[in-house]
Amino acid sequence: MEKLLNELSSECQPAYGVECDVAKNAQVPENLKRSTPLGLPNIAENDLLRHFTNLSRKNYALSTVFYPLGSCTMKYNPLINERIARNDAFNNVHPYQPIETMQSVLEVMYELEKDLCEVAGMDNFSLQQAAGAHGEFAGLLVISKYFKSIKQKRRKIIVPDSAHGTNPASAHGTNPASAAFAGFEIVPLKSELDGSISLDKLKEVLTPEIATMMLTVPNTLGVFEKSITEISKLVHDNGSLLYYDGANLNAVMGIVRPGDMGFDVMHINLHKTFSTPHGGGGPGSGPIGVKSFLEPFLPVPRVEKKKDKYMLNYKKSKNIGKVKAFFGNFPVILKASAYVKALGGKGLKNVSEQAVLNANYMLAKFKDKVNVPAGNRCMHEFVLSPKTLFKNDVRTIDIAKRLLDYGYYAPTIYFPLIVDEAIMIEPTETESKETLDKFVNVVNKIILEESYQEPQKLKDAPINTPVRRLNEVDAARKPILKWD
Repeated sequence: MEKLLNELSSECQPAYGVECDVAKNAQVPENLKRSTPLGLPNIAENDLLRHFTNLSRKNYALSTVFYPLGSCTMKYNPLINERIARNDAFNNVHPYQPIETMQSVLEVMYELEKDLCEVAGMDNFSLQQAAGAHGEFAGLLVISKYFKSIKQKRRKIIVPDSAHGTNPASAHGTNPASAAFAGFEIVPLKSELDGSISLDKLKEVLTPEIATMMLTVPNTLGVFEKSITEISKLVHDNGSLLYYDGANLNAVMGIVRPGDMGFDVMHINLHKTFSTPHGGGGPGSGPIGVKSFLEPFLPVPRVEKKKDKYMLNYKKSKNIGKVKAFFGNFPVILKASAYVKALGGKGLKNVSEQAVLNANYMLAKFKDKVNVPAGNRCMHEFVLSPKTLFKNDVRTIDIAKRLLDYGYYAPTIYFPLIVDEAIMIEPTETESKETLDKFVNVVNKIILEESYQEPQKLKDAPINTPVRRLNEVDAARKPILKWD
């Protein structure tokens, strides 16, 4: 385990000197003079260099190893897009500049809005939102204001228990949390074993109070909603709207468009699907798309083009206002634009086809050994439930911790909540067959061999990491954030 700088410090190797002519010659008042030492560590330059280099090697990154959480959080992204985002022509602009000097910036935003409309089948997009949940919140504010404008009091939203975020009854996860934060009441809908929607159960909860139904297609178990056209008709016949959570858009780009499925509002996670890693809590971007009848309610300002000049329009009388300072997270927008322009329509379709192929290849390697609740086919991701295989008090958390010893970041576990001992795996489109095979072999070895032969090793895991297994409740609620 790498020691802290203060622990490496030694009086035998002073590595800095503090000398100031001003302090020598100036008459500094006594009350402003420092009374205690600076407390800087004494470390030779080469030891300091080794310290930070060793720390960098402990980072888990897609540049070093496979990441089974996939586009759900961070897939591989072309490094050239990072260089584009750092280009001085874009990096040094300021939102308070005169509009005439920001034409290239506004052109990128305008063009990306149009591209996202084409990908999603929507009529308009707003790029202002800073994350997926922020997009959900803004989209639901648009829906709320729309119903107020037509003088309908609809304050309930249907959220399936297989939705992105799941467990709506207790308002956990992004879908129910965003809806509740926007002032709606959550109506939970129990889904089928594969996460799909029962039309009969949907009919039971569709009332005149329902404003919206929120859906993720494909759903969290990696299953495409086969009844989506019937669902859309039922929802719209009820006078309600349909909201699309774009978290799993990586599975359907260029193949089917949410707008064509009947969705009225959606958000896209640029930081997941369109080339921006968002590990560490940021940066993010969650643009929202709407059908034309909802465009007047989008946040301002809106990027518009008139006579070959780009402008920002703040004068939308029905808008929900601003939801973020200035105009959006531009570096993320820039990377997404480069990604879309480089791939084009055929390239984006190929992304989804390859992501689905990789996921089904991995699923085929697991399905005869580990239970797959949603069946033997999937879209971009799948969920395993190894509960029936567990002996010796081994659980999914132990599988995840043991994977760390093999150098892999653990996949999502215990999600969705409707699957016992869930392990969700999403390989994305960029991984090779050899990489997928290695990961499958390790997971199968842990579940089918080690859990029987060496259960205590799994209970003790991770063993090879700098820090052993933590009390996760204390780590979350009583974090130690400074050196003492």
